[in-house]
Amino acid sequence: MENISLNWYFGNNRSMLVTNCLFRVGGAAMLLSNRSFDRRRSKYQLIHTVRTHKGADDRCYNCVFQKEDENKKIGVSLSKDLMVVAGEALKTNITTLGPLVLPMSEQLLFFATLVGRKVFRMKIKPYIPDFKLAFEHFCIHAGGRAVHDEMEKNLELSEWHMEPSRMTLNRFGNTSSSSLWYELAYSEAKGRIRKGDRAWQIAFGSGFKCNSAVWKALRTIDPAKEKNPWTDEIDDFPVHVPKIEKIGT
Repeated sequence: MENISLNWYFGNNRSMLVTNCLFRVGGAAMLLSNRSFDRRRSKYQLIHTVRTHKGADDRCYNCVFQKEDENKKIGVSLSKDLMVVAGEALKTNITTLGPLVLPMSEQLLFFATLVGRKVFRMKIKPYIPDFKLAFEHFCIHAGGRAVHDEMEKNLELSEWHMEPSRMTLNRFGNTSSSSLWYELAYSEAKGRIRKGDRAWQIAFGSGFKCNSAVWKALRTIDPAKEKNPWTDEIDDFPVHVPKIEKIGT
């Protein structure tokens, strides 16, 4: 969960005031089991987890940092390096996760491009694997519109793939890691989860860290039999969410 009451900042430092506007209160709970006989009543199976931690790099460690301001008031400071650091952590995480989930054809294309650039010094663009071949559903950390826009562009995702993440940010705001479960609940409420579907949850956090979890649906989810935060209003979504427009110089 993300409980802003624990980190509410009462000072006047601008870099520390941002978190007061950014985060909202949210929470999620799930029951995990490693007992085989629980499989028949489980909704998902956890297939892979990948944790990337960049704490050894001072720039990464300090980009989201709790500290005292000049008046001894405690708050969380966000540096301007945050998006760059997040991109580097994401790249490392995806590079580790890719071989575990991608079809062999995508892995070969990625490897061939990498060899061409690193060994033969060929001037070609890095190959971006098609993760849509590995996952049916994407649950991307609801950190903000800029995060979603970059993920949509870099992973070449469609509006349909981004819909759960964008609608969660629109409806509930940035509830940190719990936003991933609001997003999966959105797909359930829309009746999109079918038996055998794979969902990729990817989130960011201070440290700096990037974590991925891959789930496989063990049964088709009937939205009429499920109760989640979207149940009573799912027919009102999706709504139009404008993307951030970059002004050229």
